[in-house]
Amino acid sequence: MENLLRPLIVVGGSVVLTLVIGWATDFLLRKADERHHETPLWGLLRRGRIPYQLLLCAALLRASYDEAQLLQSRDEGVGRTLTLVLIGSAAWLVIRIAAAIVETSYSRYASARAHRDPARVRRVRTQVTLIMRVVSAIVGVVAAASMLLTFPAFRAAGASLLASAGILGIVAGVAAQSTLSNMFAGFQIAFGDMVRIGDTVVVDGEWGTVEEITLTFLTVRTWDERRITMPVSYFTSKPFENWSRGTPQMTGTVFWHLDHTAPVEAMREKLRDILRQCPAWDGRAYDLSVTDTTPNTMQVRALVTAKDADDIWTARVTVREQMVRWLADEHPYALPRVNTADAILPPSWNGHRPSQDGVPQQRRFHGSSRTER
Repeated sequence: MENLLRPLIVVGGSVVLTLVIGWATDFLLRKADERHHETPLWGLLRRGRIPYQLLLCAALLRASYDEAQLLQSRDEGVGRTLTLVLIGSAAWLVIRIAAAIVETSYSRYASARAHRDPARVRRVRTQVTLIMRVVSAIVGVVAAASMLLTFPAFRAAGASLLASAGILGIVAGVAAQSTLSNMFAGFQIAFGDMVRIGDTVVVDGEWGTVEEITLTFLTVRTWDERRITMPVSYFTSKPFENWSRGTPQMTGTVFWHLDHTAPVEAMREKLRDILRQCPAWDGRAYDLSVTDTTPNTMQVRALVTAKDADDIWTARVTVREQMVRWLADEHPYALPRVNTADAILPPSWNGHRPSQDGVPQQRRFHGSSRTER
């Protein structure tokens, strides 16, 4: 009976004690989170309750396993397994605690400067993300090395591994040259403020937003929700457009190819009216000018301003659409036309003659000499 009750008490007691301590710790963290709404630290620490309970259970079982006298023929294997679980859960818990501390620090910084300096907030966010990845990698490597050292065969082979470390390092360096360059490029991006998470960029003719930055690759989410994954070394070796660099304010252009008789002054007034009703326009500036002419048309350019890349796109398409619609309804003669026959001028032709309503008369052509598009 004693041989049956002892392992049951030891194992059951360890599990029950783990659940009780885990529940008590989670209860205290929940109460602290309710009292301190200004910081998310206590709520984030609750994410580590699973590795915390696993660590407690493995530690209690490892410490009391000898007293249980269970599977005595497998003492070494069971003890090593519990040790491996203990090391793995400890590494998991350390990563969760580090993530909670870093995320809390970033949340405080972002809430204090989100409105005053959004570019700086995006930069810190990028740095924090990469720092957490480095910390996770270091903890993972240390945990894996600690697990390997629990096996006597690996400890015995340590001397030979150290002796060949120089040759292996050279081979690994040559084989991982591209990976290492991307890793160094990742640090350069994070702390060089070249590109940040949330920046609007144009790479290889694709416009999108930086969604993720790791030590080796960067993901850009395009306007049509595609994801472009690129090595971070691309951004340190090739030119690219960063529309969020410095101030996010932007100036956009809209072009039209119109007939030479287009009412430019009336278009300026219409542009002003369109922008006043466009929420994307930030009210800083606007302009409309004739920038080029050809034998058949003239090029009219409008300048509009907006607070960021998303609003400048909305303002441009709104101005383009409403201006074309207004010209088609009110001034159809201003739309570009194509000559389909030689002009036959009357004998009394003496140049440009305006009509009574102020709209220039169209020239007379033989048959349907012009067609409007």
